[in-house]
Amino acid sequence: MGIVRNTKSVSLVTDFFRQMDGAVGVVELVEKFKGQMNKSTIYRILDRLEDEGRVHSFLGGNGLKHYAKCHNCTSGHHSDIHPHFQCTSCGKVECVSCEIAIPELPNKRIQQVQLFLTGTCEGCSS
Repeated sequence: MGIVRNTKSVSLVTDFFRQMDGAVGVVELVEKFKGQMNKSTIYRILDRLEDEGRVHSFLGGNGLKHYAKCHNCTSGHHSDIHPHFQCTSCGKVECVSCEIAIPELPNKRIQQVQLFLTGTCEGCSS
């Protein structure tokens, strides 16, 4: 691996995730940083942050990738095995804090688990 530089673009994206609760779709990220960096740069930064264990990704209800910040992950292991919830009314996507029991499967090694829930959030339900 080459030299890892913390460029202005990397700082912008990491600061965005640091201040964020919940998850964001890749389309929204591209739109947010449109005037500051191109789409390829954003994808490269997201791949790097995921490799470093700083963000995790999952497929949203629209089939596109979403990203959320990691908690206690490392570059060698993502421990963010939890469901994600998207409100069908307002579109907000968030991580759901609950334990998920992953079954041991004979002769299989599970590399990724995704559980995506949809419904109405508390704010839209009231």
